[in-house]
Parts: sequence; C-alpha cells; structure tokens
Amino acid sequence: MAPLDPSKAKSTVRQGKKSVLSSTQRFLPIAEIHHNTVVLKNGGLRGIILVEALNFNLKSETEQQGIIAGYQSFVNTLSFPIQVSVRSSKMNITPYLQQLRGLGNKQQNELLRQQTLSYADFIEKLVDVADIMQKRFYVIVPLDVNVRGKTLLEQFLGWISPDDSSAKVAQRHREFAASEKILRDRLNLVETGLENTGLSTRRMTTRELVELFYQIYNPKTSMDEKLPTEKNLRTDADTL
Repeated sequence: MAPLDPSKAKSTVRQGKKSVLSSTQRFLPIAEIHHNTVVLKNGGLRGIILVEALNFNLKSETEQQGIIAGYQSFVNTLSFPIQVSVRSSKMNITPYLQQLRGLGNKQQNELLRQQTLSYADFIEKLVDVADIMQKRFYVIVPLDVNVRGKTLLEQFLGWISPDDSSAKVAQRHREFAASEKILRDRLNLVETGLENTGLSTRRMTTRELVELFYQIYNPKTSMDEKLPTEKNLRTDADTL
C-alpha cells in the first residue's frame, strides 16, 4: 500500500464557522446603550449611579449614627429594587502619567525637568509592582415595566437562539421615551436619598457606561486598547 500523502489527508478536526453571528455579543443581555441608559434585549432599562466612597471610620459617633439613620430612611422610601455593586480593578494612571510627563517636558529648568520625568517613571513602576487596585461603587436602578417572566420553554429557546430581532428593536424604540421618564424619576429619588446620607452621587453618562462594560467584558484588552475619543465614538445610539 502506498504511503498516505499528509498534504492530502482529510482533517478530522471540525472547523468552526467564521461568522459575525458567532460572536459573544449575541449572548449578552445588553442590546444598546444611549441617552445615559442601558437598554436590555427584553426591553428593560438600567440606569447606573456612581457613588463616591465615604470613610465611615473617620466620622464621629454622632455623624455615624446620622449616616445610618439617613440610609435606613432612604431604604424605607424605596418601592422598587436596586442593586449595589462594588468593582475592584487595577488602577489606570496612564492619563496622569501623560500629563505629568507633558509638564516635565515643558520645564525650562533642566533639573526640574529630570526630576519630574523621574517621578513619573517611579510612579509607573510602583503601580506595576504593587498592583494597586481601586474600588468603585455603583447603584443600579432597574425598570422592567413591560417585561414579563419567561417560562422554562421560552428560556430554553432563548438560549438556543439568542439573536435580537428587528421587531424587538422597533418595540424598544417605541417604548423608550415613556419608560426612560419613569427610570429618570427613580434615579432622582435614589440620588436624593443617597445625598441625604452624605454621599456624593452622579449618574453615569453614555460614554462612561460604554467604557464600563467594555472594561468588564474585556479586562485584559481594555488595558492596552482604549476606546476612541469623543469625536470618533458615537454615543447617542451606539450598541455595545
């Protein structure tokens, strides 16, 4: 029997279909992000509030009791669920280092210029070695007015065929204005309640939401590949 030519041997490895439809994005619950709102594929809306941390231990006993009482009062006023999320991520000091080196290069005094650049190099090495992390606190406010619970069969079919349809997109756009108003009222209520406890809050913008989910779903890539600037990134009706 003649030896088999390896170049003509049929591969037994099944080749995967190279298609855009096979991307992980198909299985994400997020349909699009616009008007400072996360729009889910099932029609639900999510607004996210960024909350600045408060050092509770540095407060006096009277201030601590006031904060606890204010937070208790805030929780009792809620008629809808909220989610509190804490995210730890590696600190990104690239903009700070760029600004620092820019100031150093503008120094007329050679000694000050070298010291500024050396300080920037030191901070960069320190962050890499120490692996300094930063914590961010988020409050997610949901709205699921027209969203009903799915049966087991509907959930199974959704797993098999997770693609979004044009009919769902059209329906979401028709209902967005009315639903977004209700969500905005909820966000205002939550922000007011948190600020009464002494916390600083701010609703995240469309750009910030896109960056947040980009970093969550691409933790390694986002460290090296940044999103385009504002003028190169359409944020009014962009999908994730």
